[in-house]
Amino acid sequence: MVLTLKVISSAINYNDGLLKEEDLREAQKKYRLVKLPSLIEYFGYCLCCGSHFAGPVFEMKDYLEWTEGKGIWAPSDKGLSPSPYGATFRALVQAGISMAVYLCLVPYHPLSRFSEPVYEEWGFWRKLSFQYMSGFTARWKYYFIWSISEASIIISGLGFSGWTESSPPKPKWDCAKNVDIPGVELAKSAVVLPLVWNIQVSTWLRHYVYERLITKGKKPGFFQLLATQTVSAVWHGLYPGYMLFFVQSALMIAGSRVLYRWEQATNMGLVKKALVFINFAYTLLILNYSAVGFLVLSLHESLSLYRSVYYVGTILPITLILLGYIIPAKPARSKARKQQ
Repeated sequence: MVLTLKVISSAINYNDGLLKEEDLREAQKKYRLVKLPSLIEYFGYCLCCGSHFAGPVFEMKDYLEWTEGKGIWAPSDKGLSPSPYGATFRALVQAGISMAVYLCLVPYHPLSRFSEPVYEEWGFWRKLSFQYMSGFTARWKYYFIWSISEASIIISGLGFSGWTESSPPKPKWDCAKNVDIPGVELAKSAVVLPLVWNIQVSTWLRHYVYERLITKGKKPGFFQLLATQTVSAVWHGLYPGYMLFFVQSALMIAGSRVLYRWEQATNMGLVKKALVFINFAYTLLILNYSAVGFLVLSLHESLSLYRSVYYVGTILPITLILLGYIIPAKPARSKARKQQ
């Protein structure tokens, strides 16, 4: 899967290198390849073992600069290169905790429970809470493997992404980071989920799908979001559950945007806080409801499980999207300016 992204990005970046720089977006300018990499460089990039199976995906230009000691990897007044050991240890500890949490939770929330008669006997809230806990439990498995992969990229030095502005400056390892666990579990809005979950793939999708679907001079809309999520679904595999999950996620993000716009449109502190909490609860609910399709994969079982909770996670985002058209939100700042 990661290899697919690398091959596609390499081809696109080389094509961008043939275009006029003034016609390119910032990300295109940053990662364009003006020179065709050698065969050894290409295979080295594609088969870099630290991220070959689980990610994170990274750009060929970054890989080439790392191997040649250029760019941020060039010797500077801050030193030859930062020590990766502390960050590597932190990633390994995170991996250990993630696996421990997963092993503790999975016996109580097995996916096989969905097909057992006892599940059908439960009420709405019990079913919904079990779906939530199933998604929550499964995520720790991904946290584990991404943390292990993060450690391998950090210790190689490739995960280095520059220095902080603090005094003294500290090294950053954002190129290796693929997940922000508190950011996922405590996300205040579904809009931020791509920034904290499978971070590097989300960045890849933004640069190579989402931004390239935006017509110059126009704002992106639901089409770009849905198309990007559909590409992500196909990339994950041709299973109906993946398609259902990513279409659901597009609806989830669009609904969360409506709540955020309403939040920004009010100056009433209590209402604003209530909308923040509603967006937080909405994100948790829809994310874990949608994740059922990602976990069970089959069309029949996914729809059956969605139906068991009355499609609440599908109806709610669609309702919010429609309400967004009926009750449009204008930023509070613009209202204040008009009053002035």
